[in-house]
Order: sequence, then structure tokens, then C-alpha cells
Amino acid sequence: MLVFNVQLCWTFRGGSAVFLNCVVTMQKSVDDLAPLEVKFHSLDFRNVLHWKHPQKAVKNLTYFVQYKIYGDKEWTNSEHCQGIRLLECDLSQATSDPREWYYARVRSFSSEGFSSWLLSHRFYPQWETSFSPPQIKVTMTGRIISVQIRPPRTPLRGQKGSRIRVTKLQKLTFRIYLMHNDEVYETDSCSKELVIEGLRPKTTYCLQAMSVTPRSGRKSLRSSSTCISTH
Repeated sequence: MLVFNVQLCWTFRGGSAVFLNCVVTMQKSVDDLAPLEVKFHSLDFRNVLHWKHPQKAVKNLTYFVQYKIYGDKEWTNSEHCQGIRLLECDLSQATSDPREWYYARVRSFSSEGFSSWLLSHRFYPQWETSFSPPQIKVTMTGRIISVQIRPPRTPLRGQKGSRIRVTKLQKLTFRIYLMHNDEVYETDSCSKELVIEGLRPKTTYCLQAMSVTPRSGRKSLRSSSTCISTH
């Protein structure tokens, strides 16, 4: 946005005003320095607000972030995201209830003053977060494979200080892939342990795992392969 400041010069001759000159100057509005594309990105309920530099960025530009629950009138400053130079702000703690709707907004500050606020979309963590694949630990007893499934963890901490597993906040199932040469078998598990029997002797099998949200059908990437051989 451009703001035009027009200065008009007049003189008076014989009681009447005579226009002498007109000088037009153009100044850049601070709204040209507002951040762009403010949006949430969420993985395992790590809810991070991202934005981009304005197109007409200047030196020493800093950013200020506020958030609120949908329906609240008052905005709250994100204490660790005031006057920052980064293009992101971790709002996981401020948006820790996955069943609430949230807004966030960002503005910049420069030698010209504060820009206008730029608002995020309305953010609902339970619907919008993506999940990492679970970790798996595989053990072999004869021709029986036992798979221990460890769900991903959130950045939130419980009473004992350990990070909370995502399954405390969101129901997930885990898809296990069993692979041998070109053969691929898959099964879904709701528990933290899966037993696979009836395997061929002296055969190497590889396993991968994936997190699945039952209600929406959203899927994580597959985990890296873990391989083991039967006796």
C-alpha cells in the first residue's frame, strides 16, 4: 500500500491565492511490512505457527505473536514470541487442548512502527495435526515374531515430567507391514504388542509400521524397516 502525501504551495497576490507548486512524495505504509501466509503446522500435537517475511522486508524487522481461544474477546501475548526474528512460534502449550478452536495473529515492527495484524485460520488441533509413525521393537522366538509398538509422543508433559503419548489425546491404530521378497502382508493393531506366527524357518522378514487415525483415515509415513530372521 502506498500513502501519498501532497504538499501544496500557495502565495497571495492582491487578496487572491495563486497556486505555485505541487510536490508529491510517496511513503511506504507500515502495512507493506505485515507478515505473509500466517498458518499453523502441527505434528504429534506440536502446534507451530509459521509465517513469511513481507515482500518489502527491511532490516531489523521483528515479530510479535498473540493467540486466543475461539470465542474469547481478549488476545494473549505469546511470551516467548515477542520481538523475535524467527518466522515461527511454537504454540503447543498455548493450544494444548486438542478439542478447542484457536486463532493466532502476527505483526511486525520496524523503524516505521508496527504493521497491522495478520490472522491465522481457525485451528482445531484434533483435526489438523499429523502423526509420526510409531517406533517398533522386534524380537524373535523360534518362528514367532513379537512386535512392541511405541506410539509417538507429544511435546506436552505429564505430572511426572515425561512427554505424553499421542494416544492419550487421540485414538490411533497401527498398521504393521510384514515383508519378504515381493510378498507384503499387513495387519492393524490397537494394542501395543502384536504377535505374528506361522512364519517360514530360516527366512528374513522386514517390518514397517504406520499410524492411522480411524475416524478420518489419515495416515502417517511408514517407519524405517526393521529386519529379523527366523530360526
